[in-house]
Amino acid sequence: MSLTSYIRTIPDYPQKGVKFRDITTLLHNPVGLRTAIDQLAERYRNIPIDHIAVIESRGFLLGAPLAYLMNTGLILIRKKGKLPAATIGEDYDMEYGTSTIEVHTDAISPGNRILLIDDLIATGGTAEAAVKLIRKCGGEVVECAFLVNLPELGGNERLREIGCPTFSLCAFDGE
Repeated sequence: MSLTSYIRTIPDYPQKGVKFRDITTLLHNPVGLRTAIDQLAERYRNIPIDHIAVIESRGFLLGAPLAYLMNTGLILIRKKGKLPAATIGEDYDMEYGTSTIEVHTDAISPGNRILLIDDLIATGGTAEAAVKLIRKCGGEVVECAFLVNLPELGGNERLREIGCPTFSLCAFDGE
């Protein structure tokens, strides 16, 4: 069974014309969740990775079990003001303004090989900011991996333009 069959589509959410891809239906299904994590683990099994970096918050849900299976550390990339120790940040543009993501200054050492995980790639703005943040800390992004890709929104191309390969477990046509 394809992973797309575990993901619910909600039309006109959060606004008319948008098809929201809701991964909560995959997360609460033990077969769907295990399949997604196992497929990611298999893809990266023989690739040297020091840490898995995850983007708040749904990326945490995929990256934590993957880090456990791969015996790597987990790096949290969070919204500004959510991490307790010294941080470094990266600003990025959103539909209505700008936002900032941060990571602890001691989370990434120069030369660390990082796999970046998030639940979904759409326009790629948050993922691009995360890649820039990891690089600012001296880390090397091995790949950006997503559960869902919305290819028509151009996020994969945006990341490839900054030299970052991408991978997604499934894709949906349309927004």
